[in-house]
Amino acid sequence: MFFLLLIPISNVYAEHVFDMDAFGQFPDIVQLSSEKFVLEIDGNSYDLYYGYHGSMDSMTIDEEKPTLSSMSLNPERLSLEITFDEVPINGVFWVRMPFEVISAEKEQFQLFIDGVETQFDLTKFPNDYALGMIIPKNGQHIEIVGTKVIPEFGTISILILGITVLSIVFLVRKSPFGPSWTRIN
Repeated sequence: MFFLLLIPISNVYAEHVFDMDAFGQFPDIVQLSSEKFVLEIDGNSYDLYYGYHGSMDSMTIDEEKPTLSSMSLNPERLSLEITFDEVPINGVFWVRMPFEVISAEKEQFQLFIDGVETQFDLTKFPNDYALGMIIPKNGQHIEIVGTKVIPEFGTISILILGITVLSIVFLVRKSPFGPSWTRIN
């Protein structure tokens, strides 16, 4: 009982020591412990974090890690493509993708490794998806297919463009200036 009286009761909280307003964004453990690939699209940059094993585990293991070559969006296939220079051993690879970069209706992504559809683990965070997979030795190409990627030139845009062009053609033909223009045969 006497021992409890010697311990002072402290009213120090994290808010007193660490000023949260001084930072614009709270750091995520992924931002601190993994590698980052910056995807540049139409003047905007998007951070895609990736790693091997659990990233924290891979810091202490002296195994050879795959060498990432590039990441790019394929708007025609609505996919994120990841290319490796070298994959020395079978291993776990994961990537965190912001919702703005790629998303899938009802989180129904498809994953292809070297053209073969493969199973994966998906975790949804407030701002992004984390997709984990096993990449085989000498695997070179990963494709994550969603239902929406940026920049997406959607069907509505194409429809508006088509209506605009047809309207201009129609108005020029029916306007009083249309027939007076000279034609070259």
